[in-house]
Amino acid sequence: MTDAPNYAVFLFPQAIEALGEAIKPYLRDAPGGPHIVCAEIDSSGPLFGMTLAGTGPQGESLKLEIMVPVSMVKLVMSMHGEHEIGFV
Repeated sequence: MTDAPNYAVFLFPQAIEALGEAIKPYLRDAPGGPHIVCAEIDSSGPLFGMTLAGTGPQGESLKLEIMVPVSMVKLVMSMHGEHEIGFV
């Protein structure tokens, strides 16, 4: 497989509630629950870093980094491509 891996980061429901409207634009729905798709993750400290890749209004590449306390992270799954999570 030559696809760069993406990561699906699932947060605890209490974390999503505590983060409120600020986190909602980055959540995707799936059978396993809402999650954030990241290009890179960093779990080496007290904050869990998530780097999201996107495209700006003029087509430029953008990177956004979100950091939350490690205790908010429920599960991290490695994915290849940006397909939906679940079984077909």
